[in-house]
Amino acid sequence: MAAGLAAAVLGASLTGCQSKPAETTAAETTAAETTKAETEASSEAETTKAETEAAEKPYEGTTLNVMLAYGGAEAAFDAFTEKTGIKVEYVEISTGKALAQLQAENGNTTADIWFGGGVDSYISATDLGYLEQYVSPEAEAINPAYSDADGYWTGLALVPAGFLVNNDVLAEKNLEAPKTWEDLADPKYKGEIIMASPAISGTQYAILNGTIQAYGEEKGWEVWKGINENVDFYAQGGGEPGPKCAAGEFGIAVLAMTGGTFAMEAEYPVTAVYPEDMIPWTPAPIAIFKNSQNKDAAKVFVDYFLSKEGQEALREADARIMARGDVAIPEAIGTVDTEKLIDQDVLLFGSQREALLEKWAAMVGEKDAK
Repeated sequence: MAAGLAAAVLGASLTGCQSKPAETTAAETTAAETTKAETEASSEAETTKAETEAAEKPYEGTTLNVMLAYGGAEAAFDAFTEKTGIKVEYVEISTGKALAQLQAENGNTTADIWFGGGVDSYISATDLGYLEQYVSPEAEAINPAYSDADGYWTGLALVPAGFLVNNDVLAEKNLEAPKTWEDLADPKYKGEIIMASPAISGTQYAILNGTIQAYGEEKGWEVWKGINENVDFYAQGGGEPGPKCAAGEFGIAVLAMTGGTFAMEAEYPVTAVYPEDMIPWTPAPIAIFKNSQNKDAAKVFVDYFLSKEGQEALREADARIMARGDVAIPEAIGTVDTEKLIDQDVLLFGSQREALLEKWAAMVGEKDAK
């Protein structure tokens, strides 16, 4: 009896010692709900941000391959990649060589974009069916004279031509700097002139075609025959004459007048000179290859570099007269008298190319082969 009573008392005691379930206060409930809401809101915000970024950069991670014939342009590619997430890989190649390569491959290139260089090769590539037709919405701000009417290529910049003279070399030989194209034909400059072959360099071809348009066939070829007599050999690319002149190998270089040309004045005893009689020029185009496997991303690339933002980035990379009229001419390319730009038909650059280069080859002979 006593044992049973003790057990009952012990049981009651143990029961009394058990803890009661904790009661959740209204404040704790509200805090928990708030934390959950904040977590869900943060997650939704992150999702929205990711969706927005994906919408703004739909081709992020895509790599575009570029055939580049525009000195210094690569410095602007990082800005494009940062804005779009599209990576850019490039190979520097003159437009003449690029066209020959395209013809050898029947247009089956792995490149997506053609960037800069002479317009004659773009016109030929259009005729051969190598380029994709694309009219960028940004093309409205580009002078139609700088672009293909059907949208196969569009001008990025206007590239005038002129002379780079080595002051020390000319002074040593008691020669004055040339002022006109006819001056270059003076026998006193024999062996002192370096320029690229127009069969290789699009800029040099534009110089040849433009001056012949301005002079007329008879006078034009007469001038070039005289110039040819003063040239020992022709460079195999437009980027070669400037450095050779700056190094003192030649007294005069005929070349494109870009920011890079004028920048040499700060490092070498050279002066960049615009001709006083006439200034040949070429639009530096951009185009998409028909064989491109990344056409949509390529269109984003074209749109960017034809936009005001892209044109300004490109101008910062290498000072030039940009194709858009709302982008100011940079001081870094000197004072160019735009009234002296040759009134030329760039479409003739394509249609006359074969005949003009045949006549050129007959005139220069072995010089072009070196």
